Amino acid sequence: MSETLLTRIAEALERLSPAPARAPRFDEAEAFVWHTNPERLDPVRLVNRVDLSLLVGVNRARDILLENTMHFAQGLPANNALLWGARGMGKSSLVKAIHAKVRAEGLDLKLVELSREDLPTVGMLLRHLRAASERRFILFCDDLSFSHDDQHYKSLKAVLDGGIEGRPENVILYATSNRRHLMPRDMIENERSSAINPSEAVEEKVSLSDRFGLWLGFHPCDQDDYLAMIRGYCAAYGVEVNEETLRAEAVEWQATRGSRSGRVAWQFFTDLAARKGVKV
Repeated sequence: MSETLLTRIAEALERLSPAPARAPRFDEAEAFVWHTNPERLDPVRLVNRVDLSLLVGVNRARDILLENTMHFAQGLPANNALLWGARGMGKSSLVKAIHAKVRAEGLDLKLVELSREDLPTVGMLLRHLRAASERRFILFCDDLSFSHDDQHYKSLKAVLDGGIEGRPENVILYATSNRRHLMPRDMIENERSSAINPSEAVEEKVSLSDRFGLWLGFHPCDQDDYLAMIRGYCAAYGVEVNEETLRAEAVEWQATRGSRSGRVAWQFFTDLAARKGVKV
């Protein structure tokens, strides 16, 4: 075989093989998003979040999670946290706001977002984070839940329990979900009713949420909290509006939506600010 042919074969193989992944540079940003194909950590230049002071009606969850995060950022023991409950009540907003608050205290805490679909690659991600042992990371998985035939929950155990290596000492997991047990209630009942041993049928999946040291519940807000959220946004962004007008329009807005939550409050405020010519 000629040398020219061998060179062409070598060059063809090099083109087919993926380039080696660049080692993450954690000094580039305060937050990152984990992607696959290829596996990489992309820096986030501007995190989409609101100030912690604007989150109304979640005082208990705020205080507990802030204390836990401060402990972790200071190198002290801390628990993984599951934020579960009503839609639109600020679960993911709270995680991002607390991250900003801790960094404002001078602690170099990084936020890494991992989507549920990418859980099978979490082992590679943990290796990257473990290698940066001088830094500390919140691994954030938003809107986490599992269906009947979903096997992704097994990958999550690598983060919560860590297997033989253990979870990296410099990584903590914060997850949000609308479900306390991370799966639909009817699925739990179906498995219990059809199994030979009902108690064992769902033990593996249901016990997944037990592996979180903190369970923080979020519940639908009342009208006073809903209006207080909107007033807080108006004060923060300089939107001036008559109190009676604000109340009447805000109540009408939530009635047309059929729900009342922090998300609905923000959506009303966005519409109000636009009508007042104020950028947010």
